[in-house]
Amino acid sequence: MAEKDQKEVTYYSLEEIQKHNHSKSTWIILHNKVHDVTRFLEEHPGGEEVLREQAGGDATETFEDIGHSTDARTMSKEFIVGELHPDDRSKIQKPVDTLLTTSESDSSWWTNWIIPGLSALIVAVMYRFYMADD
Repeated sequence: MAEKDQKEVTYYSLEEIQKHNHSKSTWIILHNKVHDVTRFLEEHPGGEEVLREQAGGDATETFEDIGHSTDARTMSKEFIVGELHPDDRSKIQKPVDTLLTTSESDSSWWTNWIIPGLSALIVAVMYRFYMADD
């Protein structure tokens, strides 16, 4: 037991982890533990894309939001290759809520106002036409 406690932990910098964001090497961070999930991509029940979206970054919040089973949590321990270096833990940014439009989007006004407005107008005209026949 004392041997296991003295086992040295391998630390990885955030910069190094971010390089592992492709199908040949896919690493994610879960609770500051670095997981190499490359060999699990095809087996993941939620599909390969789910893991690839998180590749090279912190997947803790997404992992917890899904509500993984106890078995999944136990299985995830098989993929641990090290830990995020303590100096980099404060650098992890929490995901920003995704908005429907961004400030860079030229189509935000069009898609958010004109299309719904025209749709409502068409429905109103169709309703009026339908009611006029009765």
